[in-house]
Order: sequence, then C-alpha cells, then structure tokens
Amino acid sequence: MAANSNRLWTRDFVLLSLASFLIFIAFQMLMPTLPKYVAALGGDNLVVGLTMGIFTISAVLVRPWLGREMDRRGRRGIYLLGLLIFAAAVLGYSISPSILILFLFRLLHGAGWGGSTTAGGTIVTDILPVQRRAEGLGYYGLFSNLAMAVAPALGLLIMDLAGFKVLFFTSAALALAAALVANKINMPAVASRGGPPPAFFEPKALRPSLITFFMTITYGGVVTFLTLYAAERGITNIGLFFTFYAAALMLIRPLAGMVADRHSQGLVLVPGLLAASLAVLILALAGSLPVFLVAAVLYGLGFGAAQPTLQAMAVAGVAPNRRGAANGTFFSAFDLGIGLGSTLLGVVARFTGFAGMYTVASLFGLVGLLIFLLGEKGAARGKAMPGL
Repeated sequence: MAANSNRLWTRDFVLLSLASFLIFIAFQMLMPTLPKYVAALGGDNLVVGLTMGIFTISAVLVRPWLGREMDRRGRRGIYLLGLLIFAAAVLGYSISPSILILFLFRLLHGAGWGGSTTAGGTIVTDILPVQRRAEGLGYYGLFSNLAMAVAPALGLLIMDLAGFKVLFFTSAALALAAALVANKINMPAVASRGGPPPAFFEPKALRPSLITFFMTITYGGVVTFLTLYAAERGITNIGLFFTFYAAALMLIRPLAGMVADRHSQGLVLVPGLLAASLAVLILALAGSLPVFLVAAVLYGLGFGAAQPTLQAMAVAGVAPNRRGAANGTFFSAFDLGIGLGSTLLGVVARFTGFAGMYTVASLFGLVGLLIFLLGEKGAARGKAMPGL
C-alpha cells in the first residue's frame, strides 16, 4: 500500500482480518470448554482458576519482549511462530495425561497467543492509513467480535457431539489455517535506522495503556462473575447478555473509529468510558433480565467505542520501529486489567457481595476517564504556554 493511500479495505487488511477471525474462533471455542476438560482430569475450582489464569500471565510476560523483537527483526516471523505455537499447544492438550502437563501446555499456549495477537495488532497499525487508523481498528476488531459471537457455542457443540480430542484438533486446525492466510500478507519492512532504538516499553503508549488497564478491570468483573450473579438474582437465560453486548460492540466500533479519526478522540472516549462505567453500575442494581440487557448494550457501546480509539492513541506519533513496543505495552495493560480485575473484584465480592462488587468496579472506569481528562488538560496547558 502506498504511503499516501487512504484506502482501508486493501488485500492485506482483508487477509489480516481473516487470519484474526480464524485464530479468535480457535481461541474462543476453548473458553467455555477447557474448564470442563480440567475438571475431567480431576481439577477442582481452584485448579480450574489457576489453569485459566496462567495463560494470561504467560501472555503478559512475553508481550513486551516480543514487541521489541518485532521492532528489531520484523513482524512476520513472530506472527507466524505465535500461530504455530498456539496450534502445537492446543494439540498438546489432547495428549495431556495430568493437570501438571496440561498446565505446561497452557503456559505455551499463552506465549503463542501473546505473540500472535501482539504481532497482528502491530501489523494492522502498520498497514492502515494514519488518517483512518481508529476506523480501521474498529473494523479489524469486528472480526474478533464475530468469532466471540459464534465460537463458544461451536466449541460446546463439538465437545458434546465428538469429545475433547476432536475439539482440540479443530482449534489447532483453525490456528494452522490462520498461519496459512497470514503467510500471504505483504507486511511492511521495519526501518532499522533513523528512529529511536527498539525497546521493551513505549512511553508514548503509557497513558492510553493505563486508561485501558482501568477499563479492562471492569471487563474482568463482568465476564468472570456475571453468570454467578445472574443465578443469584434468579436470571436463568443470562446468555442473552453476551448476545446483546456483542451486537452493540459490532455496531459501534466502525462508527466510533470514524468519529475519532475525523473529529477528536475525546468525543469518543469520554462518552465511551462513561457508558461503560454506568453499565457496570446498572449491573449492581439489576434485578431482572431487561435491566441486565440494558447494561449489556451500554457496556458494548462504551467498550466498543473506547478500545480501538485507545489502541490508535497508543501508536499515534510512535516511530514505525517502536510500534511493536507500543502494542506490547497496550496489550499487556489490557491483559493485566482483566486478570487483576477478576482477582481483585473477587476479593471485593467476598466482603460486599456481587452488587457491591459491581458498584466498586464502576469506579475503575471513571479512574480511566479521569486519567484521560487530566492528560488533555495538561496538553492544552502545554499548547497555551509553548515557552515552558
């Protein structure tokens, strides 16, 4: 793609979006089924939690290092290697004779996931036109949202009809298909000279990453405890929450990206973070399915508006040979927010109950909003006093 091109739907963008769709199906079909596999191997609830959590820890640990390596050596090798490691780890699940061996493959799986998603997120920021980056990231995220909408049900269906081995083989095959598609992408070369040296951490990505961290703390609470909370409130068909959430997410992403690109990031982030915080507060008060669904739509609109805008902020003004570090910083904050949110809010729920927990969780979204507003105020002051 020419440097001055404003085209969004290029051949490489379509291929990258397809690869993302495939790997997210492979990932999401394991989310509701892997805990059942751990239980079948004899693991209790604590072991299930540790097995799921170690995946996130592994991904967080490798992201900064892989971000720097992408900036030093290019994107292709790490992207393809991440996809292949993902496939190998999932195949390893099918031959795991014990929880310990499964645990080791789970570590490997997290590393593959961290590599493939950090590389994919960096490549898409390389190939998108700067003037339409937030819009393009919105569309790119739609493919993972589509996978989220269909993959969990698909995984459960395969597990029920054919068993765990076929489930794992199917997930691994999808990861390999993603690698085949990814290999056809023309990835821009990374300039090794003329800019700052590659690093583990990108300071310019700190503020959007910190906002993302606080926003995803709320997400950790929503996805981890919602079904338990709904059961406590006597709501039986809470699966509709995720359907409404995904629909709102897919609706808002491209629109929010266009507004952020053509007008301002604040015009998207302020209402987005407010909507997400309000949605979590509504959950604290919810007593019927319609109220849960109102919260789902608000949360989908808020999260879907904020996330691609924040990623675009994380790479804005960053030299091409530091975009890997910027995306590594951003996605590490994303993962840490979810992981720490689940843990921290679980402790809160123990003392306050789920309603109190969601009240506390809503405050974290407002902390993210405060960080954004303080940053904008500081930037405005700097422009007003250029001599300082």
